[in-house]
Amino acid sequence: MSLFRILLIRGLSLLAVLIAVLVLSVVVLGATGFSDRLLTATISEELRGLRQSLSQNIRDPVELERVISERKEQLIEFHGLDQPWYYRLPDMVFRILRLDLGEARTLRSFSGSNNVGDIVLERLPNTIMLVTSAMFVTSIIGLYVGVKIATQVGSKLERTVSYFSAISYALPAWWLGIILVIVFAFKFRILPSSGMFSVPPPTEPIYRFMDMLWHAILPVFTLVVVSLGSWAYSVRTMVLNISQEDFVNVARAKGVPENIVMRRHIIRVAAPPIVTSLIFGLTGSLGGAILTETVFGWPGMGRLYYEAVLAADESVIVALTFMFTLLYVIARFILEILYIVLDPRVRYD
Repeated sequence: MSLFRILLIRGLSLLAVLIAVLVLSVVVLGATGFSDRLLTATISEELRGLRQSLSQNIRDPVELERVISERKEQLIEFHGLDQPWYYRLPDMVFRILRLDLGEARTLRSFSGSNNVGDIVLERLPNTIMLVTSAMFVTSIIGLYVGVKIATQVGSKLERTVSYFSAISYALPAWWLGIILVIVFAFKFRILPSSGMFSVPPPTEPIYRFMDMLWHAILPVFTLVVVSLGSWAYSVRTMVLNISQEDFVNVARAKGVPENIVMRRHIIRVAAPPIVTSLIFGLTGSLGGAILTETVFGWPGMGRLYYEAVLAADESVIVALTFMFTLLYVIARFILEILYIVLDPRVRYD
């Protein structure tokens, strides 16, 4: 079977996964009544505010109720509650598959647009900057430490990393974030507590960029700490397991220098699972560290998801679910190609 045909089949399979997740999300929202409850709560909240504002101008209770009733019917029709969920929500599936993410019912972009695509595109770069910075630092340090302790099993360094891995893995990111904010932002006042820029933000591009990096220190440090230990220990385990394989022992028996054995025989074979962990970790993080971004007031994808749930904005919830799954599908397809490049044992003839 040709490589092209294999990749085509894998791509179609991943596309089927994407559609299945989207359809499942829509069905869950509709069949459980969650969507209707969210929309009903949104309508009730809007009518409550409308009643308070109109009661100052309309003194006649009958007239007030008539206006409120008319507005309620308009909102019900606008939100599609006059139709069963299985008529209303499938339309959302086809729209999103066409990358028409629709319009948010309550949330707005920083520029005031209610287009979900505009909202997501504003938040996505912020999350990419935050997450990729943390993943870059974590991967570089984790790879170096993981490979080093794999060659020093039983040493003090290996035991220290093992203890740190267990502690960091158990640390909730939101808890560590709050502690860091209390210590460095409120106690010592040396780092900003939240936000992406100062108020007012600098106008010069270079100073604006430096200000953003200054605000990113605490959230990036938080993400690095909670993931570094487990990542370094995972690399150590993968490298250690491969270093005990027969082909590695044969290379050593032939007198091949240890640095060449490590580079050509161990790291090369360990590359596919290491790259897999990195890409999936990055893809999952692009979904947004919801609690971390909320703690630090970082306007990214995770905080957007949190705001969408609080605002009962189903259009944004479904669109974000689709975007997160799309990121996974793209990452999985890229891995299919990288495996062929990185692992000489993978061949499609």
